[in-house]
Amino acid sequence: MLDWTRELEGRLAPETVDHLLPLIEAATAPGRHGDWPRWQAALEQLPDVNSSWSIENGVLVAGDCLASPNDLNTLLSEFIPWRKGPLNLAGVPIDTEWRSDWKWNRLVSSMDLTDLRILDIGAGNGYFGYQMLAGGAQQVIACDPTLLFFAQYLAIRHFSGPVNNLLLPIRFEQIPPRADFDCVFSMGVLYHRRDPMAHLRAIMDHLRVDGRLLLETLTIPGDDDGELDPPDRYANMRNVHRLPTVTRLVRWLKAAGYVQVQPLDQTPTTVDEQRSTRWMPFHSLTEALTEEQALTIEGHPPPVRTTMLARKPK
Repeated sequence: MLDWTRELEGRLAPETVDHLLPLIEAATAPGRHGDWPRWQAALEQLPDVNSSWSIENGVLVAGDCLASPNDLNTLLSEFIPWRKGPLNLAGVPIDTEWRSDWKWNRLVSSMDLTDLRILDIGAGNGYFGYQMLAGGAQQVIACDPTLLFFAQYLAIRHFSGPVNNLLLPIRFEQIPPRADFDCVFSMGVLYHRRDPMAHLRAIMDHLRVDGRLLLETLTIPGDDDGELDPPDRYANMRNVHRLPTVTRLVRWLKAAGYVQVQPLDQTPTTVDEQRSTRWMPFHSLTEALTEEQALTIEGHPPPVRTTMLARKPK
């Protein structure tokens, strides 16, 4: 496990460190999750290799290749399902559910990340944080309360070595705002919030003056100022709320106080970008759509992900 005091000091203000330490300890305490002991045991058995990392054709490659990776393949299978990637850990290729590199490629040309201090909300296993560092970011503080994703992050970091991409296993709302991040990424989070305006305003509190928000979320088609609030599930997902049109999303951002709001990308999610694999062998997008893929199985418009860029005013 990480030495959290050492990891946090120098990255965050002392009072923020004091606030976070007991929250992190509680999040990773024995009994917090029934599978946590199993994941910890797998982490402790990971082989020692020369640590390094790079992004190669969208793949996060970490650690020198093992001569015989069979045992490592078995250990890494303990962390299934792997959702964000693709990855290659010490010579073991992990074909994740999402081709997250495709999403990154749609965004990377729109932003200069050089020397930025970034907050990554809902970061999963930290894949995008490595992409941000490769794009020139100075430091990434990430958060995601899902312990499986934190265990995956620890496995990746075992092979990459220490990096300025620190994943906190807590909720975004638990991080005290200090208005000192140059940029906040919130990707795949907003539609899980019953009150999207509260999420957008909370992000504002973490941004420095003139700081940027990169927001990626599900939207529905149409030029009107409308939204869909699925009564049960959306594309087999629970906890999906208030899917706006782009017009309404722009209005939300402006109402939350953002300026220079601009759409960067709007791309339908395909079964080539999100799918079942040997490393995520459960239902994925194919099972969430009708046979013609024209609607979700609940009868809603199929998923389209829209990315917006906005600024905190000066």
